[in-house]
Amino acid sequence: MKVKQLMTKVIHSVTPEDQVDKVFMLFHFESIRHLPVLENDKLVGIISDRDLKKVLGPRKNFLEKPDGTTYTISNRRAKTIMKRGVITIGPEQRAADAAAIMAKKKIGALPVLQKGKLVGIITATDILKAFVKLSNDIAQAGK
Repeated sequence: MKVKQLMTKVIHSVTPEDQVDKVFMLFHFESIRHLPVLENDKLVGIISDRDLKKVLGPRKNFLEKPDGTTYTISNRRAKTIMKRGVITIGPEQRAADAAAIMAKKKIGALPVLQKGKLVGIITATDILKAFVKLSNDIAQAGK
C-alpha cells in the first residue's frame, strides 16, 4: 500500500505570519492535529496540537461564548511555535515506510511532498485506520 492511498488530500495550512489564533481555530473547528506551515507554497514548518498546547498552557486571557466555548487570545505568529526541518515523505513511498519513520522519530504526521509541492499529509491515525481495515479483511477471508 502506498502513501497516496492513505494520505489526506484536503490540507489546511497557515503561513509563518498567521496569528496563533488562526492555528487554534483550525485545530478546533477542522478537528485536525497537525498543520503544515507554507511560505510561497513551500513547506517551511509544521505545528502540532502539542506545540499549540505548550504555548497556550493554562492561560487566563480567553473569550468565552454563551455556549461555554472558549477561544484563546494570542498575538504570537505561527513562525514562533512551528517546528522547522520537517520530515516528509513522497506519495509513491510505501505506507509501511511512513509508519516506520513516524515510529522511529516519534512524530504523528508526515507532510507528503511531490516535486517540492505539498500534496497531502499522512498521520498515524490514517495508518491505524488502514491497519484495522486490513485486519478485518483478513479476518473475514479466514471465515
